[in-house]
Parts: sequence; structure tokens; C-alpha cells
Amino acid sequence: MENRSVWALHGLTGGLIATGLLLSILAFLTVNAMSVQSANATNYYKIQDEMGIKMNSVDNKKHLVDVK
Repeated sequence: MENRSVWALHGLTGGLIATGLLLSILAFLTVNAMSVQSANATNYYKIQDEMGIKMNSVDNKKHLVDVK
């Protein structure tokens, strides 16, 4: 005879475990995103030689200087 219990791992318990796992992953990623945001919120950049910036150029990254 098959085990068709509501509390079997593939039933309600499995759904609750999967939901708890997904919520814990969401909480972990949210906390990490908030810490990265707060660390970079005070990271300022200074633009050097504004007149030398071209519209489409990979050399534009040389004009940004990290103030920290």
C-alpha cells in the first residue's frame, strides 16, 4: 500500500520546506543587497577633464576617479 499521507515529505511538508527555503534565500539576498548598497552609497567619483569625454568611447572610464 502506498503512503498517501498529507504530512508526507512530498505533500504539505515538502511544500512548507520549499517555501521556507525560498524565503530564506530571499532574505539572504536582500540583506546582502542592502549591505552592498550602503557600502557604495558613500563612494563618490570625480570627473576629470570633462571636455575630453567623447560620446562613444571606451576611454571614457579614464575620466572617472574614485574619491575614496
